[in-house]
Amino acid sequence: MRKIVFILSAMIATAVSAQGVVDVHSHIITPEFLQDLERHDALLDEGFPIPDYQLDNHLAWMDNAGVSTSVLTLAAPQPFNNQVVRLTNERCAEIRQQHPGRFKFCATLPLPDVDAAIAEAVYVLDTLKADGIKLATNVRGQYLGDPALDPLMQVLNDRKAVVIIHPHRPEPINGSVMSQTPLAMQEYLSETTRAVANMISRNVLARYPNVKIVVPHCGAYLPLAVPRMKSLHPVMKANGLVGDIDWAANLASLYYDLAGSHSPEIIKMMLTITTPDHLLYGSDFPYVKPDVLTAQLQRMKAYLAQDPELAPFERMFLADNARYLFGERQVAPQPEATADDELIVRIAEIEVYEQYLDEYLQAAASIGTTSVKTEPGVVCIFPTQLEGKHNHFRIVEIYRNQAAYQSHLATDHFKHYKESTLHMVKTLNLVDVNPLDIDAMKLIFKKK
Repeated sequence: MRKIVFILSAMIATAVSAQGVVDVHSHIITPEFLQDLERHDALLDEGFPIPDYQLDNHLAWMDNAGVSTSVLTLAAPQPFNNQVVRLTNERCAEIRQQHPGRFKFCATLPLPDVDAAIAEAVYVLDTLKADGIKLATNVRGQYLGDPALDPLMQVLNDRKAVVIIHPHRPEPINGSVMSQTPLAMQEYLSETTRAVANMISRNVLARYPNVKIVVPHCGAYLPLAVPRMKSLHPVMKANGLVGDIDWAANLASLYYDLAGSHSPEIIKMMLTITTPDHLLYGSDFPYVKPDVLTAQLQRMKAYLAQDPELAPFERMFLADNARYLFGERQVAPQPEATADDELIVRIAEIEVYEQYLDEYLQAAASIGTTSVKTEPGVVCIFPTQLEGKHNHFRIVEIYRNQAAYQSHLATDHFKHYKESTLHMVKTLNLVDVNPLDIDAMKLIFKKK
C-alpha cells in the first residue's frame, strides 16, 4: 500500500513541475522606494539591509526553480512618500503586462492615511486591476484591526479583495532588544500573530467575509495562539475585556503561506487551525539567496511526495490553492485520488472538560450523521462513550482512502465541528489501526 502511495506521489510531483509553482510571497524593491527610505534615514528601520532587486534575476530564479508565477508585494518598511506608493503600484502593473502569466501583484496603500489608502485601493483594484492588496501588520503604530481601518476594510470587502499581510517593525520598538535578536528571527512572528489576533478579537474577518487574508511565514505563532485565545475567551468575556468572537468565520478567511521554516511537522501543526486548501507556497525572494530558495523548494517537493498524509495535497500547496484564491480556477482544488483499496481506519480517543459534556455529545453525534450521509468517501464515523468515564469518548472513523479522509477535513461541517468543539477537548489521541479483514468490514459498513 505504501509503495502505491509513493509511486502516485512521484507522479503528482511530475505534474506539479510541468504545471509550475505559484509563489505568493515575493518582494519588489524599486529605486524610488530606496531613495525615499534613504531621504528619511530609514534604510535599516527593519534591522537589516534591504537586498538588491533586479527583475531579470527574479525571472532567472523562477525559470531555474520551476516557478511559473510570482506575486509581487513591496518590501518593508512603509514608504514615507505617497507618490512612491503610486509609482510602485504602477511599476508592478507594467511588469505584469510585460510578462504575461509570470507575475501578479498586491498593491501597496499609503497608510496610515485611511482616506488616501481608500482612494489608492479604488484606483489599483478598479483601474490597474491589481490582483490584491498588501497590508503591513502596522504602519507607524496603526495596527490591523484598528477601528479606523474599518472603512478601508469595507472597500476591500466590496471588491472581494485578496490581502497579503507582512510583518513590519512593531511600534513602539525596544531598540536594545532588536539589536540582540533581529526582527526577522523572532519579532516578525510575534508581530504577525499580534495583528491577526487583533483582527480576530474585533471580528474584522467575520464582518468583512469577502476579504481573504494571506498570513505569512507558516502562520507565525497562530497554531499556538488560536487555541490559547479560545480557551481564555470565556474568562475575558465574563470580565468585559472582549465581546463575542465568531471563531469559525474569522478563521475561514485566513490563508497561510509556507515561506520560511516549513517542514512536514510545521504543515501538520498548521492543519490544526486550517484546512489543506488554505496553504500556499511562498519563497521570500529576494531576501533569501536564489540557490537556497531552489534547494528549499526541492526539499519541500521531496518531503511532500514521501509523506502519505501530505502527498495528496502537493499540487494544491504548490499551485492550485493560489490559482483558485486569485480567481484562475472555477472549481475549488481537491486532493489527488489514491488507491481504491487504501481503506483508512482510525480511532479518536477524546477526553472533554466536564462543563462541556452535553454540548460535546450533541456535536459528536451531529458530525457522524452528517458526514456519513453527505460524503461518499466516509464509510463510518461512530462516536461512543466509555462506560464509567462519561467524559471519555472513542470515535471509530473509516474512510475509503486517504483522499476521502483529507476531503472530509475540508468540509464545512467538519470545520464547524472542529472550531466549535476545540475549547471543549482536554486531550485528543488519534490511533491508526490495520483492519484484519477488509472484505468483512466493507460488508458491515456497506453504503447504499
